[in-house]
Amino acid sequence: MGRARLAELHGVATSYDPAPGRTVQVPEDTVVAVLAALGVDASTPRAVREALDRHDGRRRDRLLPPCVVVRPGKVPRLSLPEGTALRVCPDDGAPHPRGRAAARALRADGPLKKGAHEKGAHEKGVLDRALTNGVLTDGVLTDGVFADGGATADGLLTALAALPPGAHTLLAEAPDGRRATAPLIVAPDRMPLSPVRSHGFLVQLYSLLSARSWGMGDLGDLADLAAWSGRALGAGFVQINPLHAAVPGTPAAPTDPSPYRPSSRRFPDPVHLRVEDVPEYAHLRGRARERADQLLEAAAALRDSVLREGALIDRDAVWALKREALELVRTVPLSPGRRAAYCDFLAERGQALEDHALWCALAETHGPEWRAWPDGLADPRSAGTARARVEHLDRTDFHCWLAWLTDTQLAAAQRAAREAGMGIGLVHDLAVGVHPSGADAWALQDVFASGMSIGAPPDAFNSRGQDWGLPPWRPDALAATGYAPYRDLLSGLLRHAGALRIDHVMGLFRLWWVPEGREPTEGCYVRYDAEAMLGVLALEAHRAGAVVIGEDLGTVEPGVREELERRGVLGTSVMWFERNYDGTGAARPLAPEEWRADCLATVTTHDLPSTAARLTGDHVELRHRLGLLSRPLAEERAADAVEVAEWLGLLGRLGLLPEGPGDEEAVVKAVHRFLLRTPAKMVGVWLPDAVGDRRPQNLPGTWDQYPNWRLPIADAEGRPMSLEELVASPRLRALMDEVALLAPRGHSGVSGGS
Repeated sequence: MGRARLAELHGVATSYDPAPGRTVQVPEDTVVAVLAALGVDASTPRAVREALDRHDGRRRDRLLPPCVVVRPGKVPRLSLPEGTALRVCPDDGAPHPRGRAAARALRADGPLKKGAHEKGAHEKGVLDRALTNGVLTDGVLTDGVFADGGATADGLLTALAALPPGAHTLLAEAPDGRRATAPLIVAPDRMPLSPVRSHGFLVQLYSLLSARSWGMGDLGDLADLAAWSGRALGAGFVQINPLHAAVPGTPAAPTDPSPYRPSSRRFPDPVHLRVEDVPEYAHLRGRARERADQLLEAAAALRDSVLREGALIDRDAVWALKREALELVRTVPLSPGRRAAYCDFLAERGQALEDHALWCALAETHGPEWRAWPDGLADPRSAGTARARVEHLDRTDFHCWLAWLTDTQLAAAQRAAREAGMGIGLVHDLAVGVHPSGADAWALQDVFASGMSIGAPPDAFNSRGQDWGLPPWRPDALAATGYAPYRDLLSGLLRHAGALRIDHVMGLFRLWWVPEGREPTEGCYVRYDAEAMLGVLALEAHRAGAVVIGEDLGTVEPGVREELERRGVLGTSVMWFERNYDGTGAARPLAPEEWRADCLATVTTHDLPSTAARLTGDHVELRHRLGLLSRPLAEERAADAVEVAEWLGLLGRLGLLPEGPGDEEAVVKAVHRFLLRTPAKMVGVWLPDAVGDRRPQNLPGTWDQYPNWRLPIADAEGRPMSLEELVASPRLRALMDEVALLAPRGHSGVSGGS
């Protein structure tokens, strides 16, 4: 019982429910290992008793929790001694005269700008009702009412409601002289939403090669796609894969091409740069220009090998060419204005950028596995690392410069999207975690759980569960920092985004932790403070004026989708999964009017078969060839044919398939007509679907058996297509003409919530 109580106090679940009416107990040694990763010794009964005593003592003695999150209508529960005084101050750490929160409230007529209300500016009258060394009585504040004495807490409640959204500091002073401070996050209640419906493309950027690409799609290609689709097709957005920085490859181990297993989620990968678009490139002279021209020729050959000869996308080969070219470009001095802009970027991104760039420089010398680095370099704050910062100053600056160039081209792509009339523009993607050997895991060791990996428990689709090999956040460490690493991550991703897709959004509530060396079936759930995680997300989304989309496919805890909807997070609805279950196990395709409105609706995704492959059954044959089927081929074919027939029947009954079910291209049009019949706020078209591509970009359950994340977009015959050929495709234009006719067109900015 003691260990179970200790686990509950730290958010560690001792059981889970894989199906209604079925509960599975978590192994005791798993609970012990997970608690150890949270800094709690539960290995013996005595250790458990001592840990409980320490926890109770800390809770009894502390004045404030590690972090306080407030939003309209949601006031935190604070247990305070009688006579405790509370004050709020801005994040510069100095209380405003008379104890008031020195801040400026930004109105709803524009997105919140980070820092404007956190640096001491005061708008007269807005905070006249703010805290003024007010003394609280009777102890416990619950929803604005003191439970012990019946006195109202209108002063505190009104003051908190008057604070502008942002990061502040809450100070408490008890009558006995004890003092405490805690980060105070004041969050909007909901995420921003686009006021009008929109449609757009979903695409894996690396797969989108143009006549100017260096062997894989780049940020110049993204800007072109956004500009064209916004102007010519009335598209409102382009959703792309995560552009996070990857762990660099070595001669023995190529770069992992998966965008969902990055080195850092805080900075994009410079492999996506369009080298010729760097202004200094035009000023190369002499031998540098000659070598740059040679590299450009090599890049053209690499591109042609993919588009014309059927070669796979080779990220390492692309980066080898770009890196050498960028080394040449760096020899050209920055103009005064460009130098000033670079210095501003360095100052804005601060320690996070310096750590990331230093990791990149050290990885060039010692390899990416930082746990094997010499001389104390595994600790980013050690004396040895401090010396390395000086010794590797030039290479560190090189990687800072690359981050800046990538940031400027991301800004240009979003600017091109908005200038083309897109109401949202770029939809960036946030991976669920980072590589354990990468830059973030090195720089932020204190907030990651050592010896743990996130994954998924066993379910009806995977009896062995999943281990994704990504270390999880420590919820206690996040709270202790005022969620600073999470805030920094989100603000960086949203710098040049109209929306953010969050992979496995259920992870804001809980994650499945798997102890190192154990099977995924031996994991357990660890709970996060969803109120805080959603509050910080809402704050950063409002600052950026960005929509938030949650990928909520798979096993979802009861109540999570409802809470996400209440907070303005759009869900993800994939047509083939949208079924109405009658309680007997039978299910029928969900009629369009029964779909939720607050979602991004799509027919397929990067992890699923393309629509053409689904209609023809090609995806079943592919999985059979690779040994991925869990039942005989004939059974799989029959079940797949029934599912497709059910959807074709519904499309026919709705009058969405006048051409008949025999024409594959017509059916692809019909399923998108169906999406547009739903109330979904966003409708996404998987770009490969528009040209009949039959190959999935990623086939879960495979590693080297299938070329995951390395395929260019191709037509129905498997012939790779360039961006120029995609734009000219009659099949794509025919599909998008119908989508544009059925979806509204025009500028549609993002509106803030309350």
